[in-house]
Amino acid sequence: MVDQPADGVYPEHWEADVVLRDGGTAHLRPIHPADSDAVQAFHVGQSQKSIYMRFFAFKSKLSAKELKRFTEVDYKDRVALVITIGGEIMGIGRYDRLDDPEEAEVAFNIADAHQGRGIGSILLEHLAAAARENGIRKFSAEVLPENRKMLMVFSDAGYDVKRHFDDGVVSLEFNIDPTDKSRAVMESREHRAEARSIQELLAPSSVAVIGASRKWGTVGYQLLEHIIEGGFTGPVYAINPEALELAGMLSFAKLSEVPGPVKLAIIAVPYDEVPKVVQECGEAGVKGIVVATAGYADDGERGLARQRELVRQARANGMRVIGPASLGIVNTNPAVSLNASMAPSLARRGGLGLFSQSAAIGVSLYAASSRRRVGISTFLSAGNRADVSGNDMMQFWEDDADTTAVGLYLESIGNPRKFSRLARRLARTKPVIVAKSDAMGLNLPPGHAVRTTQAPPEALDAMMRQAGVIRVETIEELMDVAQIVSSQPLPKGPGVAVFSNSSALGKVVADRATAAGLGVERIVADVDLDAGMSRALPALRRSLQETLTVDSVHAVVVALLPARGLTVEKIGAVLAECSAAAGKPVVAAFTGLLDPSIYVEGMVGASEDAAAGAAGAAAAESAGAEGTALEPAAGVPCYSNPGAAVAALAAVVRYAHWVVRDQGLFVEPEGCDPEGAHEDLEELLRPVGGEQLVRLDPASAAKLLGRYGIRVLPSEGFETEDDAVAAAERLGWPVALKTTDPALRHRLDLGGVRLDIQDADSLRRNISQMRKSLQRYGSPSLEVQSMAPVGQACTFRAIEDPLLGPVVSFGLAGDAVNLLDDWAHRVPPLSGSDVHDFIRAPRASRKLFGYQGLPAVDAAALEDLAARLTRLKDNHPEIALVEFNPVLAGPDGAVILAADVRIANAAQRTDTARRAMRG
Repeated sequence: MVDQPADGVYPEHWEADVVLRDGGTAHLRPIHPADSDAVQAFHVGQSQKSIYMRFFAFKSKLSAKELKRFTEVDYKDRVALVITIGGEIMGIGRYDRLDDPEEAEVAFNIADAHQGRGIGSILLEHLAAAARENGIRKFSAEVLPENRKMLMVFSDAGYDVKRHFDDGVVSLEFNIDPTDKSRAVMESREHRAEARSIQELLAPSSVAVIGASRKWGTVGYQLLEHIIEGGFTGPVYAINPEALELAGMLSFAKLSEVPGPVKLAIIAVPYDEVPKVVQECGEAGVKGIVVATAGYADDGERGLARQRELVRQARANGMRVIGPASLGIVNTNPAVSLNASMAPSLARRGGLGLFSQSAAIGVSLYAASSRRRVGISTFLSAGNRADVSGNDMMQFWEDDADTTAVGLYLESIGNPRKFSRLARRLARTKPVIVAKSDAMGLNLPPGHAVRTTQAPPEALDAMMRQAGVIRVETIEELMDVAQIVSSQPLPKGPGVAVFSNSSALGKVVADRATAAGLGVERIVADVDLDAGMSRALPALRRSLQETLTVDSVHAVVVALLPARGLTVEKIGAVLAECSAAAGKPVVAAFTGLLDPSIYVEGMVGASEDAAAGAAGAAAAESAGAEGTALEPAAGVPCYSNPGAAVAALAAVVRYAHWVVRDQGLFVEPEGCDPEGAHEDLEELLRPVGGEQLVRLDPASAAKLLGRYGIRVLPSEGFETEDDAVAAAERLGWPVALKTTDPALRHRLDLGGVRLDIQDADSLRRNISQMRKSLQRYGSPSLEVQSMAPVGQACTFRAIEDPLLGPVVSFGLAGDAVNLLDDWAHRVPPLSGSDVHDFIRAPRASRKLFGYQGLPAVDAAALEDLAARLTRLKDNHPEIALVEFNPVLAGPDGAVILAADVRIANAAQRTDTARRAMRG
C-alpha cells in the first residue's frame, strides 16, 4: 500500500487487476504524488500527435506546476487513475468536478504502443464507478474531431452520449449511471478479453518448461516428456541451468537464452525459486504461466501471502497464472495437441471441457473421463485457483467450437454472482455440469483465499439452478451426465420407455424413473436375448425402432441382464443405430457386468508432495467405480447400474426443459425510485460508523420501502388506553391489538395478538386483559393496527451475504419455516420465470393454490412483492436485512403486516459494475 497523500485518503479499494482486449493483464490504481517522474516519462514517450490530441497543443515536457496538478488529487472532486504494466504507466484517465456538483469533465491519454488494447474503455468504466461513489452523475468531455479513437471510446461505452460541434471541438456529455446497454457492453468486452486470455494459455504458439529435469519421475521430467510425446505443434524449450541436453534436445540455462518468443511457461521449480522465475518470465514477454509447484497451501498465512504476491507479480507483468499446485492443462485440438499435464498421454479428443481445482480432484476427474472413453476438448487444473478460475474457463468455452458440454468440480467459489451470470449465458447453448461439496462456500480448502458465505447452504444450490446448471454431488455423477450430453441429443420431454430382458428389472427401473420425475410411457420387458444373435438383435432393433417413433417417448432406458453369445459392443451398435435414426437419446445399463478398465496407469500428482495424494485419489476412484460405469459402446452411454443411468437421464431432461423454457426478462417492476432510495439511505447512514447495524424505525422503513412500491399495513404504538383509542380512530375500525415483541406479536396461542376489535370499549377491555396475560413475558409494549383481509401467512426475508451478495428467501410463516426450515432461496437478479418458481418452491406452497378446497391466493401479488423486494435488495447493498413477517396472502392481494429493515455501511460486492479480476 502507498503512503497517504496529503489531499485525501488513498482509495485502495479502487485498485484492480484488469484483462485487456488482447488477453494480456495490467494493474489499475489511483494516481499518487510519487508518480510525478513516471507521468513525465509517459508524456515524453508520447508522439507529437498524441500529445496534441490530449492537450490541443504540443508540449515537449510537462511543467512542474502541471505535474503537481496532475499527480496531486483529492480522490473526490479531482480523480486520476493509471494503468501500469511492469510498473510503467500505459494509460491515464482523470476527471475534474465542475461547478455543477453532479458533473465532471473527463479526459484520457493512452500510450502510443498500447492503443487498441481497450485501455481507454477500462479507464472510463473505473472512472465512472469512482465518480458515482463521489456523487457525480454526468461526464462531459471535449475531443478534437480527428481523435476518432477517443470518440469511439465514448460512443461504444453504451451510454446515451449527446454531442455538438463548436469552435473546432466536439463536446460530449452523458449520464454515467449504469444502463442495460452499458452493462451489456461491459459484459461483452469482459467476455472477449477473458476468453482471449484463456485462449492464449490453452493454445500457445510456444512452450517452455522451467525446471525440466533428467531425473525420471520428477515433475519437471514428466511435464516435458508429456508435452513432447503428446505431439505439441509448436516449439518446446527446456530450461535447466545444470543440463545441456534434456529429452533429446538442447537445454537452456535461463529463459532469456531461448532463441524465440515463449508464450507459455510451465514452472516446476522449488517453492522458494518461483518468484525469481516469474520475474524472468515477465521480462521475457511470456503471456501466461502454469505453476505446478506446490507448498503454498502448506505454509499457512505466509504461503497465502506468497501466493498473493505471485499473482500480483504476474499480473503486473501482463501474465495470467494457472495454479499454484496445478496438475496442468490439456488441449486435444490437432492444431495444438498440448498435454502440459501429469497425465501420461494426450486425452481422447471429444467435446467435453473439464475444469478442476486441486491436483487430486484433477487426477480423479481426468481418470474418470479416460476410463469411460469420454473425449475432451480442453482440461485445466487450477490448483489453488489463485488467478485463473472456472469463470474464466466458461468465458473461453462459450466461444470454443471444439467444446459442446462442460464439467466443473468446484471446491470454492470466489465470485458466485459472476458465475451465475456466465453459467446462465453458457448453459443456453452448452450443458454446464457442476460437482461441488455441500460445504463449499462455508469452509475453504487449504490455499484458497476467497470469502465464505453466511447464507443458508441451499442458497448457492438455488443460484445454480436459476442459471441452468446441472448440479451433481460427485465426479462419478458428473461423468454419468457427461456421457449423455456429449454423445446424445437432448430429450424433447420427460417421457421415457424402459426396455429390459427381465420383467422384474424393468419394473424396478420404471419405478426409479417415476421417482426421478420422468414419465414412463411404455415398459417393454419381453426382450428375448437368448434366442441367438441372428434372431435377438433384429428383434431388439424392430421393437426399439417402433417405440422410438411414439411421439410421447422422448428417450429410452435399456436395462439388460447378461445374455449368452451377445456382447455389450454388439448390443450397443444396435442401440446407437436406433438412437441416431430417431434423433432421441438412448442410455443402456448392463447389470451384472463390471468395468474391466478402471485402473489408470501412470497418473501421479503435480508435485512430489501431492503425488501420494493423487495416486490415492486414482486408487479410490478405481475402487469406488466398481458397479457404476462401463466403457461406452458405439456412442451409447453405458452404465452397470440402472439407477445411475436413470438419475443422469433425469438430470438431462430437467436441463433440456430449462433450455426451451421462456426465461422471461429480468424483472423491473413499475413505480420504483432507486435514486430516491439511494438518497434516503445516504441520509440514514450519515451518522452510522464502521460496521454498526441500525434497525430503522417504522416511519423510516415505510418511506424506504415505499420507494419500491412496497406498502406496510399501518400500525401505531401507544402508552395509555386513550392513546390506543385515538390511534384506532385514525386507522379505522375494526383493528387488531398486538405486542411489539417479535417472538409474540403473531402468536394467538400465547396471547400476543387479538383480532377484529370493533369499538373503543372492546379495545380498552382487550388492552387490560392482554397486559395481564403478557406479564409473564416481561410486559412488552403494545400497538394497534388496521385489520387485514384473512389469508395465508407467508414470510419474506432478504439479506446481504459477504459471498453471494443479495439473497432473498420465501416461505409460509410458522412451523413450516421455523421448525422444518422450508424456505426457498434465490440470488438476484431474477427473471420472470425465476420469480414464478420462487413462490412455488417451498414444499408447503401447495397451501397457496387451492389446498383442500380452499380458494387459491393471489399468486401474482406475491410474485410482484417478491420482484420489488428483489430489486430493492439488488440495488442497495447498504440494506443488510429486510424481513416481512407475516404477509397475508388472500384471493385478492397480499398485505404486509410487519416489516423489519436494518441498514449498515456496505462492503464491496464480489461482482461490481466495473471490470476487475478477482483478488
